Amino acid sequence: MNWLTNYVRPKIRALYARKEVPDNLWHKCPSCESMLFHRELEENLHVCQHCGFHMRLDPIKRLESMFDDGAYEGVELPKSVADPLKFRDQKRYTDRLKEAQTKTGRTDAVVVGEGRIGGHAAVVAAFDFGFMGGSMGIAVGEGLLTAARLAVAKNAPLIVVPASGGARMQEGILSLMQMPRTTIAVEMVKEAGLPYIVVLTDPTTGGVTASFAMLGDIHIAEKGAQIGFAGARVIESTIRETLPEGFQRSEYLLEHGMVDMVVHRRDLRPTLVRTIGLLMTPRIDAVEPEDVDLTAAPLAEGETVQPAVQQPAVQPAAPAASFQAGAD
Repeated sequence: MNWLTNYVRPKIRALYARKEVPDNLWHKCPSCESMLFHRELEENLHVCQHCGFHMRLDPIKRLESMFDDGAYEGVELPKSVADPLKFRDQKRYTDRLKEAQTKTGRTDAVVVGEGRIGGHAAVVAAFDFGFMGGSMGIAVGEGLLTAARLAVAKNAPLIVVPASGGARMQEGILSLMQMPRTTIAVEMVKEAGLPYIVVLTDPTTGGVTASFAMLGDIHIAEKGAQIGFAGARVIESTIRETLPEGFQRSEYLLEHGMVDMVVHRRDLRPTLVRTIGLLMTPRIDAVEPEDVDLTAAPLAEGETVQPAVQQPAVQPAAPAASFQAGAD
């Protein structure tokens, strides 16, 4: 061993060695397969700059993008029974929950926050599709009830952002019971005279679509989101017909009257600000003008309108004496 081996060779290898690139530095668009730099993707709210494909967004980033200045206060949700049925398929349900909790860093598939949108108080419940497909179990039902009670207490609109595959099969009938429970939560908000707004994202399917996701006063959908109950392949195999192009997508549902508007993710916050401002601003009743003659000639320069003076009612004249034939 000499100085060439110990010193010169490592220096030469360091100059020509291939540097390792972090795995999360670039992302491939699932639609157009373009390579997207992660910082640009973050700044664009996980929307492809080339084809406009809307990728799934973490609920924390979702809340930050909706509230004023990204400031909000997280709402602690009540704990629920972890495994009420002691369910097991390929794994224990408790093991699946622990894996999802470790992966996402949250207890279940919904996150609730309160803050201000356009200066108005608002409560937002956002789903995390990364937590067992955003499936709805007892914990999600409790979360939506908590959000509804908070909205009523704060006199604030409730905004729900679903991203879910439907009810959670590991909780059986108990997960299906969350459909009427979430419906009751929506009714609490509506009975208080407060707006209930649903922002439909990709995907919104199953029991979520069949319950609170389609009960909004206003339905706003992101571009290209899949929204429906059963999957397209299940429907095609059932009816034995080919479905139309774009079936169950936001634009298709807008054309058929199931959603009120389809917006780009960057336009979602301005749309919510405008909508909440319209719905939460006190109504000013129009005052009917009194005795305005719309057919009158325009006023001359310096002329003013004099208020109308109420004239006394004209009494009908007394009937004339009847004429009698032969009178003088």
